[in-house]
Amino acid sequence: MYQDPLERLRHAIVGVCLALIAAVLTAALAGRWLGDLIADRYSLRVGIYLGLSVYLLVGGAVLFARVARHETQPVSPGRVARWYLSLWLWPLLLLVARPGGKSDSGDRPDPPRAPD
Repeated sequence: MYQDPLERLRHAIVGVCLALIAAVLTAALAGRWLGDLIADRYSLRVGIYLGLSVYLLVGGAVLFARVARHETQPVSPGRVARWYLSLWLWPLLLLVARPGGKSDSGDRPDPPRAPD
């Protein structure tokens, strides 16, 4: 029987898409507000919005690559809120090391250590 490999990622896909929609709308409002605050120019508002949008899209890709395979809980408003916050704070994910020095490159166990 054929199994769709994306079926396993359905919760993460829906969660990141909903959070990304909300974050892009927030970026549009922030671009308008910041553009009007700094200088009342349309080109500045567009530049801020585009910069924030690129930041969010890169963040969505990073989050999906680092977290999606571990996402197994159904989509809920709380989970979407967590994805939304993570989209804005995604550089912190790159700075935080995993406990025990494990990398995110695979599910390999740590090599055995000699007793002290």
